[in-house]
Amino acid sequence: MKCQRCDSSKTRVVDSREGVDGRSVRRRRECESCGFRFTTFERVEESLPMVIKKGGQRESFDRYKVLSGMKHACEKRPVSVLDLEDAVKSIEARLLESGEKEVSSETIGEMVIELLRELDQVAYVRFASVYREFSDV
Repeated sequence: MKCQRCDSSKTRVVDSREGVDGRSVRRRRECESCGFRFTTFERVEESLPMVIKKGGQRESFDRYKVLSGMKHACEKRPVSVLDLEDAVKSIEARLLESGEKEVSSETIGEMVIELLRELDQVAYVRFASVYREFSDV
């Protein structure tokens, strides 16, 4: 693992612990070149379905893209990052449980809308207005 500060590949694991969810490993690492310490997480890569975009193109599910859209909708709102992380985990779990190999971006968008509606009404309206392309309230 390369150091984020000096780009050296000489790093060592200082501490390893099971993640909070029991499905990941949290590792503290230290760069032997500059002494910088950082945290990494290791988890099993699960086979999430491919996302079919509106134009028909396919791409891998990107949790960070979903999280980014939710964060944007929740800007300046009293919604914690942990709540958003939990929402994304919920979406991933639902996709895995479905067993589908492909899922439409619309399906994922509706899941996001449903979860934001529960978390914060303003964030829900913000996301829905962009996602559903509202031109007028």
